[in-house]
Amino acid sequence: MVPLPNLLTFMLASVALIALPGPSVLFVIGRSLALGRVGGFLSVLGNAIGMAPVIAAVALGLGALVTNSIVLFTIIKFVGAGYIVFLGVQAIRHRRTATADIGVSMRAKSRWRLVSEGFVVGLSNPKSIVFFVAVLPQFVDYRAGAVPLQMATLGLVFLVLALLGDSVWALAAGSARDWFASSPKRMEHLAMTGGVMMIGLGGVLAAAGAKA
Repeated sequence: MVPLPNLLTFMLASVALIALPGPSVLFVIGRSLALGRVGGFLSVLGNAIGMAPVIAAVALGLGALVTNSIVLFTIIKFVGAGYIVFLGVQAIRHRRTATADIGVSMRAKSRWRLVSEGFVVGLSNPKSIVFFVAVLPQFVDYRAGAVPLQMATLGLVFLVLALLGDSVWALAAGSARDWFASSPKRMEHLAMTGGVMMIGLGGVLAAAGAKA
């Protein structure tokens, strides 16, 4: 098990990191602006589930293999970035649909699809891979043994904290979207803003290196 002092220090560091807007936050805000609160929450859930295999891979030592392989890291990086850009383009293409009815976007996409889209983003986010590979080992007590279990525990703690923190962003952005819904024109611009944010995020991730 992770020693309590290490766990508490890791939790404080994680909260501080999660509070700073990063790729996951920008993705959630973009999705919430385009799809509303429910769409944002489902994207948060999918993104968190997508990080679980990454945590497992890092705990088993596979994460370092990915970050040390230029080919593997580049493939994952561009797949994730390209998928986020695709979601952003879709949000812009269907921005007029959102102005007709604030719930129509949710009807057009099943809840399962929204979760699965978030899952792909969480799984292929290169920043998450680099973060877990670089940070988790620093809070492990190697003298206590069971290193993979300790790393998995720390990763799951981070996942739960990120789930809670990102949900706050989804609530805030989704609530702003509801307010803008009173004006079809503003609603259209807001949906476009969400799409542009995701496209920009995709570009940032595409340019990311394998350094924490």
